[in-house]
Amino acid sequence: MWRRDFLSSSAAAAWWSRIARAEPSYPKEWFAARVIPAPDDPAQFPAFRGALSAWREAARKQLNYDNSLYGRREFAWVPSSFACCFLMMCDEMFYNHAQGRYEVEAWLDHGTREFGGYDSVVLWHAYPRIGLDQRNQFDIYRDMPGGLAGVRKMAQAFQARGVRVYIDYNPWDTGTRREGVSDTDAVVAMVKAIGADGIFLDTMNKGSAEFRAKLDAARPGVVLESEGALPLENVHDHHMSWAQGFNDSGAPGVLRNKWFERRHMQHQIRRWNHDHTSELHAAWMNGSGMMVWENVFGSWAGWRQRDRSLLRSMLPIQRRYWRLFSGEEWTPLAPVEMPEVYASLWAAEGMQLWTVANRSEQAREGTVLKAPHHPGVRYFDLLRGREIKAGPREGVVSLPAAIRSRGIACFLAAPAASLGRDFDRFLAQQAALDAGAGQSTESPVRQTTLKPVPPPKTRPAKAPANMVEIGPVTFEMTVEYRIRETGFYDSQGYTIGRGFTLHKPAHTARKADLKRYAIDLTPVTDAQYHEFLRRSRYKPRRPENFLKHWSSGAPPAGLEDHPVVYLDLEDARAYAAWAGKRLPTEEEWQYAAQGPQGLRYPWGNEMKPGVCNRGEAGGTTSVTAFPEGRSPFGCYDMCGNTWEWTESERSDGRTRFSIIRGGSYFQAKGSAWYVDGGPQPGNFAAKVLLMWPGLDRCATVGFRCAIELAGEAP
Repeated sequence: MWRRDFLSSSAAAAWWSRIARAEPSYPKEWFAARVIPAPDDPAQFPAFRGALSAWREAARKQLNYDNSLYGRREFAWVPSSFACCFLMMCDEMFYNHAQGRYEVEAWLDHGTREFGGYDSVVLWHAYPRIGLDQRNQFDIYRDMPGGLAGVRKMAQAFQARGVRVYIDYNPWDTGTRREGVSDTDAVVAMVKAIGADGIFLDTMNKGSAEFRAKLDAARPGVVLESEGALPLENVHDHHMSWAQGFNDSGAPGVLRNKWFERRHMQHQIRRWNHDHTSELHAAWMNGSGMMVWENVFGSWAGWRQRDRSLLRSMLPIQRRYWRLFSGEEWTPLAPVEMPEVYASLWAAEGMQLWTVANRSEQAREGTVLKAPHHPGVRYFDLLRGREIKAGPREGVVSLPAAIRSRGIACFLAAPAASLGRDFDRFLAQQAALDAGAGQSTESPVRQTTLKPVPPPKTRPAKAPANMVEIGPVTFEMTVEYRIRETGFYDSQGYTIGRGFTLHKPAHTARKADLKRYAIDLTPVTDAQYHEFLRRSRYKPRRPENFLKHWSSGAPPAGLEDHPVVYLDLEDARAYAAWAGKRLPTEEEWQYAAQGPQGLRYPWGNEMKPGVCNRGEAGGTTSVTAFPEGRSPFGCYDMCGNTWEWTESERSDGRTRFSIIRGGSYFQAKGSAWYVDGGPQPGNFAAKVLLMWPGLDRCATVGFRCAIELAGEAP
């Protein structure tokens, strides 16, 4: 009806005049828009709606749009998949590293309590760890707990709870080991191995037609979801896309792809925002979804209580009435009676449902909108879970509500026969959600704690053999690192508003007081670790990738004096404890590398040829191969060859990590998303997220030991 009114209205004259002159400049711009912005003046809303319909019709005709993929039975789940969880597989709440198991049930129960439950999860695995060694993105899935069989079993546990599972594809991963097949074939093989329901296309705005064809042949019903803004011409074979960082108009705009194809699912996401009400409004007004993401690559970006409450109240309505939200009868910016309050109307089969958003920082109360009265129709406030009993006046029913600051409302007008037998229970659940809604806008904070350094069992008076004595000393310790989304020491990590530029160098400084200590002159070698195993009978709790480069329990011939690798922190600590030592702290390691003058590199302030392993040989070298590269205290290999573990394990309860030092011979090239590689300055530190031994053991990370000495310096 409203479209007929628009077509004959004087308000439409300017639109149709421009179209008749072949100058539809505003509608043409919508082909490139992410959000079609709404006019500020409500008087222009009818013309805006008319232009939307005209544009949609023209766009479909211009693209010769084929929506057949959306009609296929195996994709019927897509329009109701509103809540997607971005899951870091190393999250301590999800993977219990002490028990060595995935906590799928506990994770989903927590998601239900806090967010209203998830419809899908992205199993994120590689970044920001990828690039430490040659392992590619597919290898990292293979090195997850239980291997691919374990990941598949975990995915099946999600699916048994009705949650779809996505894997992610990183197209920028070109500088690690190659698979021997195309990335497309490798991703499809991974989908089959894990039994995934979708692929998250990291950094991509679309996948290829080859992707779609090979997925359809391999496993029915697998969706492609782009991170970048999906081009309109790709909506036909990409069932989902992110609405990441979309800038909305003052009055809620219309998601272009969702308007073009009502069954297309978009997930709103601004990962670093503290306030998610703008995204929630956009999802609510467009009948679309949300991305829930708190552990952002190891940085904490927790949702506020108010935002969690809004999503918990939205999702049951969206899921129950998903057919309305994916149907053709959608009226954006339907008439309302309140300032700064906006509504969308969804209709089908005699039902009308209004989603309402309060853009104001002030609460609103009173009549929100008015609807024509029809005999036999009942009216409900779905957010508060109650029926509206007010009778009609002059054939119109007034629908009142109290809408909180930045809050939402929802009204349903439906014949009693269409409500469903469980409708009363649904209303009661909605009422309970509203009664328990939190309104705090405080951002939850997590504190990162440093695991204590183990106390010394002995404190010798002088440095043991093959160690050098240092200190006591107090110095200003300046640590250099690269700004990455994983953050650094601070659990809050990289957040919008701090003025950081991703991938650029940064520094932090602190005063360091070092007691008298000794540190190994060289990293621990394969031969030394072999002797430790022979004498201690040490066996790791989990053997995956332990000393992966060895053969028949012994290091390869010729590598005996190379730094031992493929060890996690626990393996390194076991050796140190057996030797009566421990791992060095960051402060001890850095001072030993830089010396009293604070040199940039162990040998001086400039990089020089022939003083460290820069990867020319394609692997590790003898720990004493570069005597000209020793530190002022005589320590070898504190730049290049391998990274070294330090006693720096930290946790905020969701992310465990450690700091590694020195750089390595290996550098994954071709992308800024990789871990820093190659030799590094003495004050450079890299943050490595920890998960479990099979992943934490790397080809490029070794260690050396330290020990606290008794008394003062002689």
